[in-house]
Amino acid sequence: MTHTLHIDFVSDVACPWCAIGLHSLEEALRRVAGEVTADIHFQPFELSPDMSPQGENLDAHIGRKYGANPQQLAASREAVRERAASVGFGFNSSATSHVYNTFDAHRLLHWAGTQGRQRELKRILFRANFTDDANVASHDVLAALAVEAGLAGDEARAVLDSGRYASDVRAAEQLWQSRGINSVPGIVINGKWLISGGQPPEVFEQALREIARQATTGQGSNG
Repeated sequence: MTHTLHIDFVSDVACPWCAIGLHSLEEALRRVAGEVTADIHFQPFELSPDMSPQGENLDAHIGRKYGANPQQLAASREAVRERAASVGFGFNSSATSHVYNTFDAHRLLHWAGTQGRQRELKRILFRANFTDDANVASHDVLAALAVEAGLAGDEARAVLDSGRYASDVRAAEQLWQSRGINSVPGIVINGKWLISGGQPPEVFEQALREIARQATTGQGSNG
């Protein structure tokens, strides 16, 4: 018997550990295929909500935010690159990369959810940001990525240019922050269990099996 779990994946397009976490979760789901399936809903979180649409140099932004020097930033990038590669994700960010405002990407993801293509778009947005160094604040870029995800380009452009779903995204951000999500990724399973961070596939695999077992037997706990 296959047990279906509801997963709220709270994350930001600009978060490399969120990309790693998603690929790890998907690998874990492949490992438990036939036992556990997941209904994944991507929830918005902005690491830099005040970032301008033009963006900022990544190293300058992270260095100022965390007080890191160039050597520390380079070492951190390499650690992320290795972890990303271990789950089949290409991380190509460098000292010349930029970080962009992601609010419009979250609006587009909300719309993609109404079209049944949210997961496809989320994966493409991660690739665009971290593998291709694309400007994920650009409406032209976002509309093209929507088409790649199997969505209608003209409808995507209309959503982006109209500001549609802004209130929905803000409400969702506030909801998840009110539930204690203040860092990402935050993976909430069946509204009860929280897994934080870009964990290895083994961690997700063990958690998925245990949560499915508890859900089946009527047990339950938070944590």
